Amino acid sequence: MARTTHPGACPLDCPDTCVWQLTVEDGRAVALRGDRDHPFTRGALCGKVNRYLDAVNGPDRLTTPYVRTGPKGAGRVSYRPASWDEALDRVAAGLRTSIDRDGPEAVLPYYFAGTMGYVQGWTMGPRLFAYLGASRLDTTICTAAARAALRSIYGSSVGFEPESIVDAKLIVLWGGNPLATNLHLWPFVQQARERGAYLVTIDPLRTDTAARSDEHVAPLPGTDAALALGLMRGVLDAGAADEAWLAAHTVGWPELAARLAEWPVERAAAECGLPVEVVRRLAERIAATRPTAVRVGLGLQRHHGAGQAIRAICALPLVTGDFRYPGGGALVSTSGHHQVPLDAVVRPAGMPAPPARSVNMSRLAATLTGEADPPVTSLVVFNANPVATLPDQNRLLAGLRRDDLHTVVLEQRWTDTCDYADVVLPATMQPEHLDLQTSYGHHYTTLNLPATEAPGEALPNTEIFRRIAAALGIDHPRLRDSDEELARQLLRDSPVSFEELGRRTYARTTGVAVGAAPYAEGGFPTPDGRARLHDPALARLGVDPVPGFTPPAEAGDAALARRFPLVLLAPAGRFLMNSTFASLPWHSRRAGPPRVHLHPDDAAARGLADGDAVRVRNDRGAFLAAVAVDDATRPGLAFTYKAYWARLSPGRATVNAVTAVRDTDLGGGPTFHDCRVEVEPVPTELLTADPPADAAAVPAQPPVMDVAVAPAG
Repeated sequence: MARTTHPGACPLDCPDTCVWQLTVEDGRAVALRGDRDHPFTRGALCGKVNRYLDAVNGPDRLTTPYVRTGPKGAGRVSYRPASWDEALDRVAAGLRTSIDRDGPEAVLPYYFAGTMGYVQGWTMGPRLFAYLGASRLDTTICTAAARAALRSIYGSSVGFEPESIVDAKLIVLWGGNPLATNLHLWPFVQQARERGAYLVTIDPLRTDTAARSDEHVAPLPGTDAALALGLMRGVLDAGAADEAWLAAHTVGWPELAARLAEWPVERAAAECGLPVEVVRRLAERIAATRPTAVRVGLGLQRHHGAGQAIRAICALPLVTGDFRYPGGGALVSTSGHHQVPLDAVVRPAGMPAPPARSVNMSRLAATLTGEADPPVTSLVVFNANPVATLPDQNRLLAGLRRDDLHTVVLEQRWTDTCDYADVVLPATMQPEHLDLQTSYGHHYTTLNLPATEAPGEALPNTEIFRRIAAALGIDHPRLRDSDEELARQLLRDSPVSFEELGRRTYARTTGVAVGAAPYAEGGFPTPDGRARLHDPALARLGVDPVPGFTPPAEAGDAALARRFPLVLLAPAGRFLMNSTFASLPWHSRRAGPPRVHLHPDDAAARGLADGDAVRVRNDRGAFLAAVAVDDATRPGLAFTYKAYWARLSPGRATVNAVTAVRDTDLGGGPTFHDCRVEVEPVPTELLTADPPADAAAVPAQPPVMDVAVAPAG
């Protein structure tokens, strides 16, 4: 038997972008472990990816195209296998009909981070739709508020060098749970603690990370900006503002200082539902400790005031001057350090790309039910499962059921979204195609080369779009570029070549040295190199140019609270990666069935005990879950983990049946965590889901919350 080992990269939506070693035997992937030599991920794979080959080799992989023969939403009984020629003819016919009848903007591509790889995710598909003049997708679903906030204050999505966090004396993990979502940062945090650093987690929930911190501060959801303003005021009161650094490397400090006069610690504590002493003590600790590292998670941007919250948090280390020091400053994402000429690759010189409207992906439910003019009549989904991941699930399903909507889905296995497609096309997975991975959590770029054959007739996304272009009769040479040519185009401005990555697999590509303080002397990616504490451009958008507090919409609505008294959060769990693994038996057993966590006081007020069946509802919809009674939440706050599939859930609905289509104050992002609900008991038998016949069996077991970080394999 031929047995070989191939390096590659994890393609999933995580800041860590692990490098792995894949063992192949007779053309089949048989083992997977982390690359122990990688400077950041160091050989460990997370609990999700340790079983990635269950997905690659699963019996439920799609291996042939399918076309719809029955009603939408009925499952695979409404579909039959088809040849590639028949499937592509149907795809092309649907696209032509939309374009001829309603114009090219009636076509909408819908894609995101089902793979984070640039080649398979962000090149040939978007390039084809740019050529057609289709509606452009505004990819807001994850980091839109943060991107807008960081662009405003720092000029781009940049921050401190993540490996330098070992030099921090105080680490503040704000709105993130790295033990679930950024696992490889944790050893660096632990190394800093071994050197004497103090660790604070700011999160409304007592997460795994919060429970293992020196201090947990639990503000009310959506009040992060108020807390940041109070902490800055406390620093100012302590005489610890770095006036010299502020004068040299920022603009707008006088305006922010005036704003802080309105935010004594007492006001901030009251807004956040925290004891005054907790806020004052943390402010004093920040004032006295250099360097302080503020690592900002993505969960806190899922409420209406998220943009201002991230601006305020990222202003804090500007006030203290922490960017002077290795290990000091703030970091939300490293993506701004990776210079990828994506727009030039999607719209290359010499290829027509007509102007087109932009459609906010977070508003797809509204877009498909009347918000768009002209209406969207062709939807092409790849690297995404919107039925499982988008807000206002019931309205979204109504839109997807429209008779006049032609929907195409590229997928690796049959998802909730496939149930509403007219054509389903089988796509490859990471061991089977070429891709290029950067990271939003470190500074390394990785080349993934194909190591195994695709199952059946599955094809890479890029090849599928090349074939769709041909089926449409389009013969432009840029729509025939190979995957290697696309990767070379993406690396045009990189300090490393395609050949070098082919030899080394990964390389540090951002120009920021390990342990550096890249903004010690300013040099932020703004026109003048200064960070902006006052941004006049925001005023033109109707947003306060100085960091401030925008209250949450539903969570702060006292009138609505009388009907729906619980604020509901939906964080990421440890064993599901968005919706990627939700149908796989091992991952589903580890994650456990859907549960809604209630504080003992809230459970008692409703006569509920641990394990009881409940309906979680508001005016938008409802979903079923079992109750978990614990003190991981505070009274008035409930949470449930995201990413379950509706077709595998009791009542065929998930948490997104209750979340709203509503934009953040900056960036147009979604507001999943800005949601009010009520919880009421229902008969236990309602929790017994009736899964479709093609679903994998998933025994219900409670979640296992082990947190050991050790090399895999």
